[in-house]
Amino acid sequence: MQIHVVRPGQTLYGIAQTYSVTVDRLVESNKIPNPNNLVTGQALVIPIVGSYYFVQPGDSLYSISQKVDVPVQELANINGLPEGQSLSVGYRLYIPARKKRTAEFNGYVEPRGTTVAPALETAAREAAPYLTYLAPFSFQALRDGSLKEPLLNNFPAIARENKNVLMMVITNQENDQFSDELGQIILTNTSVQNKFLNNIVTTAKKYGFRDIHFDFEYLRPADKEAYNQFLRKAKERFKKEGWYISTALAPKTSADQKGRWYEAHDYKAHGEIVDFVIIMTYEWGYSGGPAMAVSPIGPVREVLEYAVTEMPSNKILMGQNLYGYDWTLPFVQGSTARAVSPQQAIQLAADNDVSIEYDETAQAPHFNYTDIEDRKHEVWFEDARSIQAKFDLIKELNLRGMSYWKLGLSFPQNWLLISDNFNVRRRV
Repeated sequence: MQIHVVRPGQTLYGIAQTYSVTVDRLVESNKIPNPNNLVTGQALVIPIVGSYYFVQPGDSLYSISQKVDVPVQELANINGLPEGQSLSVGYRLYIPARKKRTAEFNGYVEPRGTTVAPALETAAREAAPYLTYLAPFSFQALRDGSLKEPLLNNFPAIARENKNVLMMVITNQENDQFSDELGQIILTNTSVQNKFLNNIVTTAKKYGFRDIHFDFEYLRPADKEAYNQFLRKAKERFKKEGWYISTALAPKTSADQKGRWYEAHDYKAHGEIVDFVIIMTYEWGYSGGPAMAVSPIGPVREVLEYAVTEMPSNKILMGQNLYGYDWTLPFVQGSTARAVSPQQAIQLAADNDVSIEYDETAQAPHFNYTDIEDRKHEVWFEDARSIQAKFDLIKELNLRGMSYWKLGLSFPQNWLLISDNFNVRRRV
């Protein structure tokens, strides 16, 4: 597959001709929200096997072979050219498909309210073929060791149909807020803890969960070792059932990083105890903060490069957002940005006739617009380029894979690029 960035004046018809595909296939593959009004800077995934390279001034077969990591003789043979052939600018060379590696993918799905929206269930069905794990969010621990269940509806059936491991996400949330007091009770009160583990086992058997995933956040620093000991105890209990155990971790860059979110999360211990971790490498740009990329590649890399010094790289799933934010400017503390899917962001740019820019440092697309009430906005989101940058980092650091927060926000290009980059591991 190939990523094409729309240039001024380009049309879908012209782009389709360039790559020898049909307009309908381009529209369907990308679920293009603005087919008759493409935006300059909009990224499209071209659904072909392999890719094309268009010769630039100064290129030679040898220099191109170095760029695309294909031996020069193979490149010449595939394109029916002698090795010493001089190339004219704009000449189209075919580049064979890259070798895939195997990786794992998780998708959290968060029902809200009193019913599961049909669109959310549809999103889970569409994503499930590309996932190793499907994770309804969340079972909430209660102070007496029992569990408050989320809306599950057909999610267990969707997981079974697609050979996904059903992940039982358990949080220390009360009233949808993480509670350090609740966490301390679960981690330090032996009788409550034993009841809690018994209830987890009973519930997991009832629904067919095969991974027990603890997302305990904002724990008290003093409870770090208690959390580690709890995980060791839980690991032994779940091992008897043949289940996996995993945890969600805050994005740290050092063992002694200060802050309520970080201090009780012990990367080294979790790496030794659990089967895998999900590191929440997103929300640098967040709804209550100033406008910026949600998961800029530099900070993401810094977290993951630290993580692989503390635990095996093949235990790490990189956390990835499936959304962006639309901020009203100027940013005012206490204001809240609106979450947008990549598709919604593209439509916003089209509706307001503005170009999409790409920040090479953050590896993230963004744009500005002015609404009908003359308020200025700044939007940062994800596209094919930004997700490919993260996939490249997974391969470079030899990570286990990626975990998405959260399904239900349309980003069809992501699933296309999973298929192009990876074989999805099934844990059947």
